[in-house]
Parts: sequence; structure tokens; C-alpha cells
Amino acid sequence: MRTNLSVEEALEVVLEAAQGKLPVEELPLKEAFGRVLAEDLASLVDHPDQDDTAIDGYACRSEDTLGASLERPVRLKVIGESPAGRPFPGEVGRGEAVALYTGAPIPKGADAVVRVEDTRRKGDEVLLFAPASPKDIRPKGDDLRRGEVYLRRGDLLTPGRLGLAAAMGHPRLRVFRRPRVGVLSTGDEVVEPGEPLPYGGVYNSNAYSLMGLVLEAGGEPVLLGKVPDEPEAVLAKLEEAGPLDLLLTSGGVSMGEYDVVRKVLERHGEVVFWKVRQQPGGPLLFARLGGLPVLGLPGNPVSSMVTFFLYGRPFLFRLLGRTDPPYGRMRARALTPFKGAKGKKVFRRGVLSVAEGTVRSTGNQSSGVLRSMAFGNALVVLPPDQDASEGEEVEVIPLTFVP
Repeated sequence: MRTNLSVEEALEVVLEAAQGKLPVEELPLKEAFGRVLAEDLASLVDHPDQDDTAIDGYACRSEDTLGASLERPVRLKVIGESPAGRPFPGEVGRGEAVALYTGAPIPKGADAVVRVEDTRRKGDEVLLFAPASPKDIRPKGDDLRRGEVYLRRGDLLTPGRLGLAAAMGHPRLRVFRRPRVGVLSTGDEVVEPGEPLPYGGVYNSNAYSLMGLVLEAGGEPVLLGKVPDEPEAVLAKLEEAGPLDLLLTSGGVSMGEYDVVRKVLERHGEVVFWKVRQQPGGPLLFARLGGLPVLGLPGNPVSSMVTFFLYGRPFLFRLLGRTDPPYGRMRARALTPFKGAKGKKVFRRGVLSVAEGTVRSTGNQSSGVLRSMAFGNALVVLPPDQDASEGEEVEVIPLTFVP
């Protein structure tokens, strides 16, 4: 067992364990939002499938409209119309025009369009007060070309990408199954919300914070409830968890007499590492139990969330083969001081203003103050042994925390 790792060393170990292949499933488009593509996706069509108009107006021959102006309008004969979905079947000849509506194909014989705002209709004729132009014609394949790959294996299906898959002609998509992530809370003091709270008890906030984090990272949370600080109860719950891709435990991984998760994993599994030089979340543990990766998160609610965000989220992204990074980094100017820690990399909670490029503390930075994760939207990263003064530029990791 390795111990007292740096943040970078611990993350490398966790990511090395995320090498398994998730099964692939095929879903209809309406069920594929938020999933991750399991194969490259090529367009089945050209879009548009022929030259079409980006505006409402009239299609005609540009040479017939040269010199058109308010003072000297050009008069053309209207021989038909072309709404989107009902192309004009004929051909535009000299001195003729076809009324067009946005998205309609350009009729044969026409090479330009004049905006409807620059015309006036008079029966079966139209007066043009400006020359027609090809600038509002969208050429065939301007958006998509048949056979060209636009979405890649590992791409998250966002609203825009889901729409793109539909525009490419795909009614169903092959995606990776969501990783199943067990969430187990430990501790005699932990009580489910809604139950009477005994003296010295705490409500089980970790299970629901972690559930949200797992969902946000693309996983399927499996809530396993809570177990008391008894090795037999912990082991029994771990063994009955069912098929999982990752197990999260919260609490029971520190050095106390009742921190039994670590002891159980040492006896019945393999503890790969324990303790990371960071704050909050130093007692983080990573283990294997019968081939199942286990992230033993600290019991304090802030520590639990921060360590999942820094290690569990990247694990799930790697397992899914996602093409986007698990989190971003930026620089911001500190509006308040931030305290570092001796020998440890520190992650303080902050309120980030991207527009202003500033970040301020959420206040009390105790790992038991869950409000800092509810109202903060960023982690301020401080290297070991370094504080940050007001006005200093600091590294920031924005927190997403959105459905």
C-alpha cells in the first residue's frame, strides 16, 4: 500500500484503474441525451441537399436585375412559388421570378435571390428595388456532407450534438452504458433525512451530494444506504452491492478506532493507496475489492464532494472514453485572501465571476461546512505552503454542478 501521495500521483493511480470497457447499447434519439457516443458518426445526407435560400424573397437571374433601384425598379413576371418542402418544378427564364420562402431550393435557371423587403408585388409581377444577389443562397452541403464524420466516439451528446445526429439522418445511436456507481455511507451517527435525529447524529447528506455528482459525471448512482461502524456489516454490504463499475464509500477511512472501511478493505481486498497530501480530503483511500475499484472518501461533506470531483469524476470520464476534460482550469483575481497549508495542495471554495475574472471566498472553509459547496461555484487551487493575498492571481477550477 502506498501512502501520503501527491494529488497528481493519486490521480494517476485512479485513472490507471479506469481501463475497463463498458458495454455498448443502442438507443433511440429521444433517449440518447447526455449519453456518450460509442462510435464515430458520419452524415447519411448532404445538408442542404441542394442549393437553397436563407431568406424569403424571389429567385431570378442576376443579369435581369442589374441596376435595379428605388428610382428605376426592375419588373419581373412571377411564374410560381417555392415554399420549403414543395420545390418549384419548372425553370426560371429571362425576365421571370419565383417567390421563395426560407429553406426552399433554388429553382433551375435562377442564380440569385432578392430579399422580399426590396420588392413590391403587383398581381403576377414583382417590382425589384435592388439587384438580386447570390449571397443569400446556401450551397448544397454547406452544413453537412454525406459520408463525412462530424461526431466522434467519446463525444458527449449535448442538445446541439443530438440535433446534429438527427440532421445527419440517424434515428438510433450506439452509446456506452452508464457506469454503475455504488454509494455507501458509513457511521453510527448517520441518519436518513426524515428520521428523528438523535443526540450527536447527522443526516446523510453525503449520499445525495454524491448521487448528484455521479449523475452529473454521466454515471448511474446506486444508493446502498448506510451501515454502522461494524466490520461485518460493512463487508456484508460491500459483498451484496451487485455488479458495479465503481464503489464510493463515505466515512470510515481515517485513523480512528471506528474508521472500519479502511480496515475491512485491508483485510479482504487490496488498498492501493491511502492518504493524499491535500486539503480538504487528505484521508482519501483507493482500493480494489474482488476487482471492483473502491474510492474511500472522507466522511466530512466538503471533503467527500471535493475528492469525488477531483478523482471520481475523472475516473468516470476515462471509463466512458469521453473526449472532453473532466474539469477546466482558469486564472482569476482573488477578491479575498486564501489560506494555504504546509506540505499540502489546498482546494478552497470560492465564488467565481467569469465575466469579471474574479473569485472570492465562500467564508468558513471548514470541511464540515456544506454551505460552501451549495453556494460556491469554484475551487481555488493553492500549491503546498502558499497563501494567496487579496488582488493576487490564483488558479481556479470551476464547478459545474448542473443537470
